[in-house]
Amino acid sequence: MDLPNIFSKEVSEGVIERINQLTASSQPLWGKMTVAQMLAHCCVTYEMVYTDKHPKPGFFMGFILKNFVKKMVVSAKPYPKSSRTAPAFLISNERDFEAEKQRLIAYIRETEVLGSYIFDGKKSLSFGPLSANEWNNMLYKHLDHHLKQFGV
Repeated sequence: MDLPNIFSKEVSEGVIERINQLTASSQPLWGKMTVAQMLAHCCVTYEMVYTDKHPKPGFFMGFILKNFVKKMVVSAKPYPKSSRTAPAFLISNERDFEAEKQRLIAYIRETEVLGSYIFDGKKSLSFGPLSANEWNNMLYKHLDHHLKQFGV
């Protein structure tokens, strides 16, 4: 794995420990989201894996995502601070901190229990089939980026 293996118990529990350091009053070091909105934002990636809540991108948007966005998302290269996000990931309404925290932790644990072999070749809603390493990079990097945003 290019980045720490989010499918391993050690890494997933380490990420959860960082999430548990957050409080409802945690403030971002950059960006505009509240901590509860950030947790909800991080859940969107998992919603796209485990639910039918989000529609599949149309042909044109799918082409753009697969050919221009995918490499940035699934590589090990960190996201720049205050980078733009896709519309499906925008969280503008207020969220319940504890509910979003528990939801994100549950998604992280479910992913760890399923393991990388379940994800190897699994289709991403936005990018098509991804390798286990690409899934790992996408999931870990996004969580790490936002936890650093809130200083944990």
